[in-house]
This record gives sequence, structure tokens and C-alpha cells, in this order.
Amino acid sequence: MDFKDYYAIMGVSRDAAQDEIKRSYRKLARKYHPDVSDDPEAEDRFKEVGEAYEVLKDPEKRAAYDQLGAQWQSGQDFRPPPDWDQGFEFRDAGHHQADAEQFSDFFESLFGARGRGGGRTHHQFRARGEDHHAKVSVELEDSYTGAQRAITLRAPELTEDGHVILRERTLNVRVPKGIRSGQKIRLAGQGGPGLGDGESGDLYLQVELNPHGLYRVDERDVYLDLPVAPWEAALGATVKSPTPSGPVDLRIPPNSNQGSKLRLKGKGIPGKKPGDMYVVLKVTLPPSSEDSRALYEQMQEHMAFNPRANMEI
Repeated sequence: MDFKDYYAIMGVSRDAAQDEIKRSYRKLARKYHPDVSDDPEAEDRFKEVGEAYEVLKDPEKRAAYDQLGAQWQSGQDFRPPPDWDQGFEFRDAGHHQADAEQFSDFFESLFGARGRGGGRTHHQFRARGEDHHAKVSVELEDSYTGAQRAITLRAPELTEDGHVILRERTLNVRVPKGIRSGQKIRLAGQGGPGLGDGESGDLYLQVELNPHGLYRVDERDVYLDLPVAPWEAALGATVKSPTPSGPVDLRIPPNSNQGSKLRLKGKGIPGKKPGDMYVVLKVTLPPSSEDSRALYEQMQEHMAFNPRANMEI
């Protein structure tokens, strides 16, 4: 996917004030409007300018775009990282499917439905504030035990001279026990301010679990690859196995194979119906030495074992 330089499309610098961006859009929109322009590419240019203005006129989208633009290098395909908007605080936005055609794949990959249209419009002096949304990450262990975490969010703000800056605020958030990726925490009254005497909107934090060095998560189930020695797999053994809630004594049945899956019922993410934990055995050979080589030679001599016996070769 090609990176779209919205500033170049609009003919403004990256530190342009919002009024300058608005003036440039009006000029370019008049120039390339299909009803008045003879340029055969006028319609495409008109849509391109409209897309660029949709982003740069909005302090939230502009701040997020600026962060992504700083990561892009000329000559490379642009692929936004999956957590590009982590910690950004966005207003609630509407979804206007009829407008979808005017936006490129680049725009859709960044903002999707959230980017199309604005938030709710209030026509009364007394009105509730807009709800805000943000993505945050927590540790898997927080889901097992619940936690209190300080979370910093960044929200764009316009200065008096029309420039966009990022304002940070830190909130003390209670992470509920048993929360899963994709679920939301609602913070009442932490969204946008109300109009007149209206109450503030709410803030919704969409939670993602950070990748873990040991565990993989699927819904409420948790998976662990556990290295075991060949004799532990062959003879059976009781070994210590880590889990997110603390180590357990795990019994390995005799004649276990590579990839055997042992289920620890109810040891997954907590909930009314807790998930399970699955320990996947990974048979690991010991380091090579003269002693181990001698043992392997004895096994080769005395064991009639062919691991490829069932293959048609």
C-alpha cells in the first residue's frame, strides 16, 4: 500500500495551522471541482484533496496520522502496525457508509468506519458530552488477578494559534479480574465535557492483552509450550510447570509424544465459566556429549524403532 502524504496533497507544511489548511482546501476544491475544471484528472484530484482534508482538519486524525508518518520511510510499502492507535483518545464518531467511496484503502486502513463522519451534534444548550474511546494494553497476569493501573492517554488539542498538540492525562484504572482482549472498561464522566449544565460523556477503554513470553491466549484458554526431557516423556514424570497464577505440579503420563496436550481445567482466564490451560509438550534433546552419544548408540543397537515406518518412501 502506498503512503499518502496529505500535507503534500494540500500544499501545506507539516506544521501548518488549521486555518491555513482550511484555506488551502477551499482553493484546491474550487480548482479541481469536476463541474468547473477541464482537467481530465480533476475528479480523482478532487477526491484526493477531500480525503486529505478529512484527516488534516480533524485534530484527532491529524495527530494520529502525524505519528504514523514519522514511522514511514520513502520507498517502502506502508503497513500500519496493529497497535498504531494505542493510547490515543478519540471522540465517538458516526459511520456513514454512503461516504465510503471517497476514501482510499490507505485512509480505511488507518481510520476505518470511525474515520467517516463526525461525532454527535448537539442542538440544545444543555447536552451530554461525547463519549471518548481509547485502546490500552494490560498484562495477562492482570486478567488473572485484577489490578489497579495508571494509564496515560494522549488527546489532540488545538492551541490558540490553530496548531495541533498532544495533551496527556493519566488515569488510575481498575482492571477487572477475568478481562479479555477486545473487552471494554467504562469510566463514567471521563469523556468529553457537556454543554451548559450537561453531564460529561464516558470514556471507553478497549483492552488488549500484551503478548507474553511464555503464554498464548485464545479467548479464555491459555496455552504453554513446556520443554520436557525424552525420558520424562517416555517414562512419565511429575514436573513443575509455570502458569499465570503460579507454578503447579504437572504429571506427564508415560509414553507421551511431542505435541501432546495436557489440560489444566479452569486454569485459564477467570470468569463465570473460566477457561482452561493447555500445556503442550515439547520433547527436547540434551546437549551433545560423549555420554549422550554412547547412550544413543546403545538405543540404536537394542531398540527396533523406525520413526518413518508409516511413511511411503
